[in-house]
Amino acid sequence: MNRLAAWLFAPMPLARVAVLRLLVFAFVVVDVLLLHTSGWYHGYADPVWYEPLVMGRVLHLPAATVLLVETLKWGCVAAAVAAMTGRAPRLLGWAVAVGWTWYQYVAFSYGKVDHDRADFVVALVLLPTVGLAHLSDQRRSEAAGFALRAVQLAAVATYFLSAWAKVRFGGWEWVNSATMVRAVVRRGTPWAQWLLEVPWTLHWFQWVLFTAELTSPVIFLLSERWRRRVVAGWFVFHAMTYAAITIAFWPHLVMMLAFLPLEQYAARLRARREPLGSPRPRVFERLTRS
Repeated sequence: MNRLAAWLFAPMPLARVAVLRLLVFAFVVVDVLLLHTSGWYHGYADPVWYEPLVMGRVLHLPAATVLLVETLKWGCVAAAVAAMTGRAPRLLGWAVAVGWTWYQYVAFSYGKVDHDRADFVVALVLLPTVGLAHLSDQRRSEAAGFALRAVQLAAVATYFLSAWAKVRFGGWEWVNSATMVRAVVRRGTPWAQWLLEVPWTLHWFQWVLFTAELTSPVIFLLSERWRRRVVAGWFVFHAMTYAAITIAFWPHLVMMLAFLPLEQYAARLRARREPLGSPRPRVFERLTRS
């Protein structure tokens, strides 16, 4: 138990949390306004079509109305933009978490539920617990370590449980039948149509995908260098999937960034933008001293 606690609460840079929170809140704005907008028009739906999910039954959430979805939509955007400043991280962070989760609930209470957004909820809830953190904060903390580790675990669980669900609900026919062929026929792009002429490649890809998802927890046993390579490999896979059948798990991709040394990338970006010989900015110096 001591070793497990040491792994879960291993101190990590506060700057990494600051960068990830900035990316998370920026994604909330893009997601609500451009990517996942079905919650908006569900406000006009007849309440008879409303089927509350578990969260709605427990919390007694009402059916969507135009006023409710407009409040959630623009409230999410306003809170996320405010949270990107780094001020009041807990208050604004949890406001974004509640608003975005409720907005997604509205979208999913009238039909299909997307599984790629579960780990994003984990990030929205836990990242604010870290408190104040600046992009150049050199300190490490156990709170930052736990929040980042939980996001990593949720992201990997999405892969692993996806493989388990394939076999549980689809059986071994999922990997031995024409699953990918059907996907390409239904929504394939010109980049993927040629694969229908060589269907063995799609059958082979099903096994590669299933194996990669099933072995995804191995990432926690790898060195930092190989961990970055695995994350890059997953990003390449998702890019190929989007190019082939226009399916992308956008919030999940944001969560995979928790495996990367984001603070180092941010520092390099700042160094490139600073004029040669200019003094380093001393923003939030009081915070870094405390």
